[in-house]
Amino acid sequence: MNNFFIIVLDGVGVGELPDASLYGDSGSNTLCNIAEAVNGLSLPNLKKFGLGNLTSIKGISYTENPIASFGKLNERSKGKDSTTGHWELSGLFVDTDFNYFPNGFPEEITDKFLKVTGCKGFLGNKAASGTEIIKELGDEHLETGFPIIYTSADSVFQIAAHNEIIPLEKLYEICDKTRNQVLIDPLKVGRVIARPFTGKRGNYTRTVDRKDYSLDPPSETILDILQKNNISTGAIGKINDLFNYRGIDHQFKTKSNKEGFDTLLQASNEFTNSFVFTNLVDFDVYYGHRNDPIGFAQALKSFDNFLPEFISHLHPTDRLVITADHGNDPTTPSTDHSREFVPVLYFGKNKNVSDLGIRNTFADVGKTAADFFNVKNELKGKSFLNE
Repeated sequence: MNNFFIIVLDGVGVGELPDASLYGDSGSNTLCNIAEAVNGLSLPNLKKFGLGNLTSIKGISYTENPIASFGKLNERSKGKDSTTGHWELSGLFVDTDFNYFPNGFPEEITDKFLKVTGCKGFLGNKAASGTEIIKELGDEHLETGFPIIYTSADSVFQIAAHNEIIPLEKLYEICDKTRNQVLIDPLKVGRVIARPFTGKRGNYTRTVDRKDYSLDPPSETILDILQKNNISTGAIGKINDLFNYRGIDHQFKTKSNKEGFDTLLQASNEFTNSFVFTNLVDFDVYYGHRNDPIGFAQALKSFDNFLPEFISHLHPTDRLVITADHGNDPTTPSTDHSREFVPVLYFGKNKNVSDLGIRNTFADVGKTAADFFNVKNELKGKSFLNE
């Protein structure tokens, strides 16, 4: 009872932001373009929430009497990565000027990487798709034992290694040293990511043992504020990594949307007076980044099928926000995130429903959660708790 849930559908954008062209994302519209690609989406439960009221989505019509308040969030912060998106959702304006490496990491970083980690060499060092780069360099990695390093449009330093060449714990150690001894001030790199894979020559597969090493948020988030006020906080999925485990009482590591669903049901049954922040990552990692609109649509359907069961577990005093952190349009040539509006669907049993419109910032979500628990805060944004 009296729980506040935020569910982030990772990568589920609803149309390009006004400045999308600055990021090479003109025409990106994750939900609408997926719907066109699969000849219409069937998401009856999200339709009841008012998803079809946000934009024109093939297969999801406008709902006259939705059961949730509905709107779109505009991202105030620069960038389009998960770290920025989640930090802004938590009530921050993210002014951190992250470092990006579209042409690979400079020599001063790679030299320090070798010195600190003890690696004898590296492969890659460019912006690339994670699945493509292990396909390209996996054989050479087996021969040399050198880790594969690469980046993307995000501020990330990714390290891929075969489990039989660099065991998982060793890979984690390399990533930890990279985070804490290589990419230090004045550098601002959002995440170091361990990318283990398995398989034989010509047929490599990334495992579910990915691990992110993030920066601390630059100021207090909704998690910190609630924890200080003795409100129980729980994090499901990569929320733990993105906030560097700060402000989190109960940490639930999940490796799939299905595990996320199960953990959400557990939390709804066991938690009271708690804040539960969840990321469902499959949309982004398996389908957005791999330009797979069919798989993306199927993942959306799985979430839609889960929604009624989860709602049935909610108490009338509970509140639920469904949103996203950025877009990841699988129908465009890019395999990276896209600069888009994200949905905000705000539900509570017997709660008044309204059109929330286009909000000025993702931070409205964190501000609303703070107001729900009636705690003093200086978070950014405007609460929609009682709109």
